[in-house]
This record gives sequence, C-alpha cells and structure tokens, in this order.
Amino acid sequence: MKKPDKAAEYFKTGCNCSQAVALAFTYDAGVDESTILKAMAGFGGGIGRTDQICGAVSGAVMIIGLKYATGPDKKELVYAKVKELTEKFKARNKTVSCTGLLGCNMSTPAGLEEAKKKEAHQKICPKFVRDAVEILEEIL
Repeated sequence: MKKPDKAAEYFKTGCNCSQAVALAFTYDAGVDESTILKAMAGFGGGIGRTDQICGAVSGAVMIIGLKYATGPDKKELVYAKVKELTEKFKARNKTVSCTGLLGCNMSTPAGLEEAKKKEAHQKICPKFVRDAVEILEEIL
C-alpha cells in the first residue's frame, strides 16, 4: 500500500491527522507505532484544537526531525526541510493553519460544531493528510 493510502486509512480508522501522517513513515523514521501514536496524540486538530498549525503538517515535521536530526550540526538541514515542506503545502492549500484550511476555528464550541456539520474529518481533512504525505515523500 502506498504511503498516502496508508495514512488515509490510519486517519479513517481513528488516528488524528498528525498520527496518520507520521505512522505512514514509521519505517523511514526508525520509530515504532506506539511511540508515534503517543508522541503525536496532542497535535491533531491544529495542535489540540487550539487554532494552530495543521496536524498533518505537524506529523510531517516530526518525521523530518526523526529522519535528519542526528546531531546538533543537523539543525539547519532540518529547518530547510521543514521550510520546504511548509512552502509546498502552502502552494497546494494556501495555508498551514488548521482554521484556514477548514474555514472554521475548532478551538471554539461554535467552530467545532461547524467542523462537525461540514464533516471536516471525513470530507476535508483526508486531502491534507494525503498532501502532507506526498510532499514528505518528495523531500525525504
């Protein structure tokens, strides 16, 4: 199964967006699934539904760190890869903001209700999960 499909399946079966993206790269990152699930648990929904960066992007950023941050001298490489990831994600989607992507702010009760009405988890977010995985595959 291809990584975008794998991530979409993880997302569909209950993982948050950041977990789904990161889980598709467990082999590449050299980290077990349990660790990924725990580490990325709070990053879905724009970092715990706090109106921040898209969780799919956060999951990809973590994989970049795990793959390239092998010492203090690798910081610039990691930053360059993260910049490339976010620029490519923005080129596809105009923003990396969860609120901007969904058109509602899930940090508020009204925004969360709107996201539910839009069926964001089923109809909107899977695209961003796939986009993050496809871009990450390109830059790793």
